[in-house]
Parts: sequence; structure tokens; C-alpha cells
Amino acid sequence: MRSFSSLYERAAERKGGAVALEALLPTPLGVDELSAISDDRWLAMMSKTIFQAGFRWSVVDNKWPGFEAAFAGFSPQRWKFMSEDDFEKLIKDSRIIRNATKIFAVRDNATFLCDLAEAHGSAAHFFAHWPDDDFAALLILLKKRGCRLGGHSAQYFLRFMGKDSFIMSADVVTALKREQIISGDPKSQRDLKAVQRAFNQWHEESSRSLTHISKVLAFTVGA
Repeated sequence: MRSFSSLYERAAERKGGAVALEALLPTPLGVDELSAISDDRWLAMMSKTIFQAGFRWSVVDNKWPGFEAAFAGFSPQRWKFMSEDDFEKLIKDSRIIRNATKIFAVRDNATFLCDLAEAHGSAAHFFAHWPDDDFAALLILLKKRGCRLGGHSAQYFLRFMGKDSFIMSADVVTALKREQIISGDPKSQRDLKAVQRAFNQWHEESSRSLTHISKVLAFTVGA
């Protein structure tokens, strides 16, 4: 496993220098900024990443205003009580992608977010205060307690919300295998914890965020 400085040098060389590389590294939001995001936005982004799975993202992006209208702003308190009549209207609504299991996932994840809000004051507070050095455990929790939030969906959901995160993209996985952190796709909890340990070590060395480390790893491999 190489040092972060070595990985950074490789990524910078491939991207045309340190200045060019830095311009490609997004800054995650802080705890206060994440905590201020209303819970309906967390449900909306959860739902968007779930509907994007298996579709061209541009299709979902283009239809998203219709989703927002059909789900009336994605209030968790509203959609945890999705009725049969609600479902029948949604499954016939041409403004959205009419996938029954993904529509029901909105209900189930609304219930999940309401449970988090009851326990922590808001779902936003829960996600904002989850420790970055145990991010893998958050992914494990989302897969267990959320609906259709395994694999990349949870990772993209958290990244798009601004939560400091790593994403197991094909390029990141290739880099992790090259650094002998994992031997294959990280599907098990054991693999995720090994990835977390490596990210924590690189963070201790560099003080870089999970997001920056994840992007630098990707840039050592892909475009």
C-alpha cells in the first residue's frame, strides 16, 4: 500500500499537475451545513439514486421535476403513510418512472427517515454527525435498514448530499486492488472495513477528506 503522497503525485501527473487536480476535488459539506438540510431533501436524493439504478441518469434527471411534483416534495411524514390509492395514482403517473418496487422504496425509506428523526431529532442530524472514520459502517447500516440502498446507491446518495464519503467506482476498486487493500469487488463487510482502514490511514497521513482520497484514487486509474 503506497503512501497518499505517492498516489497524489500519480494522479496529478495524469491530470496535468497539482493545480488541475485540485480543481477536480469536490469539498464535502460540514456538520452544520449537513444538519441544516431538511429531511425531505434526504428522502428525495435517496429516491433519485434508487430510480437512477439501472437507468441512464440523464433520463431520471430530465424527469426529476415531475418526480418532485408527483411526490409533493418528498415529505417523509407524508410518504411513510403511502396508501393503496396513492400507489395506484403513482403507478399511472407518466411524470415518473413507473417501477412498483422503487415507488414502494420511497414509502419504506420515508419510514426509515422518520425513525431516524424520532431518535436523533432529524435524519439530517444523524447523517451529519456520523463519524467519517467509520463511514463503512454507515453503508452497512443503510443496506440493512434502508430499502434498495445497497451497493452504489447509498454511496452516491451520501456523496450527492455532500456527506464526506468514498465511492467504490470501478476505478477506485481497481486502485484498491492494485494497492492490495482488497482482492476483488468489496461486497462483504470485511472488505468494506479493510477499505475503511486504508482510507483512515491515508487520512492520517494527509488530513484529506474521504471524498478527496476517493477521487485521487480514481484519478490514478481512469479519466
